[in-house]
Amino acid sequence: MKQQKPKELNISPAVAAMLEQEAKLVTNTRIFFLILIIIILFVSAIQSELNFFLFLDPERINRIAQYIREYFPPDFTYWKVYLEDTLITIGMGIWGTLLAAIAAIPLSILASNNVFPVWVVQPTRRVLDAMRAINELVFALIFIVAVGLGPFAGVLALFIHTAGTLGKLFSEAVEAIEPGPVEGIRATGASKIQEVIYGVIPQVIPLWTSFTLYRFESNVRSASVLGIVGAGGIGVSLYQSFGSFEYQKVCAILIILILATSIIDFASAKIRAWLV
Repeated sequence: MKQQKPKELNISPAVAAMLEQEAKLVTNTRIFFLILIIIILFVSAIQSELNFFLFLDPERINRIAQYIREYFPPDFTYWKVYLEDTLITIGMGIWGTLLAAIAAIPLSILASNNVFPVWVVQPTRRVLDAMRAINELVFALIFIVAVGLGPFAGVLALFIHTAGTLGKLFSEAVEAIEPGPVEGIRATGASKIQEVIYGVIPQVIPLWTSFTLYRFESNVRSASVLGIVGAGGIGVSLYQSFGSFEYQKVCAILIILILATSIIDFASAKIRAWLV
C-alpha cells in the first residue's frame, strides 16, 4: 500500500509574509529578553561583589578549616535544654503555619482573577505582597514591642509572613482549576460562596495541603532564627552560644536542628504522598 503524501497547504503570499513577520518578531523579542537577563545578571554580580576566586587563596582556606575544627566535638552537655527549645521552635512553626493557612484561604479566594473582579483582586494582592515582602525578623521585632519577649511574638511573625506567601500560592492554585464544576454549580443558581465551597475548594485542597506542609518545614527553620531577637525557641540558645564563642555547643544545637528538620521532612513527604 503506497503512503499518501501530506497535502501541501496553499498559503497566499500575503499570509506567508505576515507569518514570517510574526516569527521574526517573536525571535527578536526572545533575543531582547535574553540580552536584558544577561545585563541584569552582570550588574547584580557587580553590586553583590561576587568573587569566587577568594576560595582559591590557601591562607583563607586554612582559616576556614581551622574555624570549622573549633565546632568539633559537639558539646551535648545541655542537650535537654536544647531539645526543649527545639520543641518550642517546632510549636511556633506549627501555630504560625496553621494560623497563616486559615487566613490565606479567604485572602487567596479574593486574590483570584477567575473568582472576583479586578477591583477586588488587585488590592488583595498588594496586601499579600506587603505581608510577603517584610521578613519574619522584622515582624518579630514589631510584635516583641506589642506582646513582649517570647514565643508568641515569633508565632505572630511567622503567621503574618506565611499568610502572605500561602495566599499567593493558594490563589495561583485557584486560578488553575477546571472551570467546568464551577460553571455547573453556578447554573443551579448557587451563590458565590456556594460556588467557592463546592466548586473551587474540592479541586485545590490537595495542592493547598502540600503548600502548607512545605511552608511548615520552612517555618521551623525560620523559627530557629527568631530567638536571636528574643522571639523564643532554640534561637536564644544558638545566639548565646555564638556570642560566647562556644562553637562546640553551637554544633550540638545545629545537629539537633538538622535531626528535627529531617524528621519533619520525612513525615511531611509521607503526608503529601498520601494526599496528592
